[in-house]
Amino acid sequence: MSLFRDDGIVLRTQKLGEADRIITLLTRRSGRVRAVARGVRRTKSKFGARLEPFSHVDVQFFARGGDLIGRGLPLCTQSETIAPYGSEIVTDYERYTAGTAMLETAERFTDHEGEPAVQQYLLLVGALRTLAGGEHEPRLVLDAFLLRSLAVNGYAPSFDDCAKCGMAGPNRFFSVGAGGVVCGDCRVPGSVVPSRESLQLLGALLGGDWETADACEPRHCREGSGLVAAYLQWHLERGLRSLRFVDK
Repeated sequence: MSLFRDDGIVLRTQKLGEADRIITLLTRRSGRVRAVARGVRRTKSKFGARLEPFSHVDVQFFARGGDLIGRGLPLCTQSETIAPYGSEIVTDYERYTAGTAMLETAERFTDHEGEPAVQQYLLLVGALRTLAGGEHEPRLVLDAFLLRSLAVNGYAPSFDDCAKCGMAGPNRFFSVGAGGVVCGDCRVPGSVVPSRESLQLLGALLGGDWETADACEPRHCREGSGLVAAYLQWHLERGLRSLRFVDK
């Protein structure tokens, strides 16, 4: 029997029995972890209120053996709130749908339990903090998070130089399969020709240039979001369920 302590973001919850839940978290040191939280569905449970999606928590786990991830699910025996991001996110539809897509993305990019994913964890914490703070449009925060998640997982798109031959940009054709923009010589079937402003926006979101991103026109934001969604779906090999509700 061993005790483990970590901090993490609650990604989702599932009912278990009459009063328990399975809590899925993205933790700082152990990556994605699923744990059983007993009694949290009782109406008077303060413990359960801390373990809701979007919550940033300090958690104690109780596991059999010497490893957190073993033959059975560990128990979540204690939690303390670090930041209740959900209190600001769930009251606004645009923030909520964007935040839900972030949680699903983080879970999809951490499909092996117990494998550390520090960069993905830090990205998620920063994105939820920004989303809850209302500093930028929710869809822009989501697209920035999606692009950076792709980058830290080895799928960084190019929005300037040719993704195939490296020809200096700006290049006008965009191909999800080729890895971003491509030149005329490297153009492949199915390439699209987005506006230069949309590509500049995506480059700004990937690089953290919020001054440029915030000044972008709505039509270019919509076009850029479509490119991000298509690129993400290509690399995840299927779309995000939650993404369909964003901007509806």
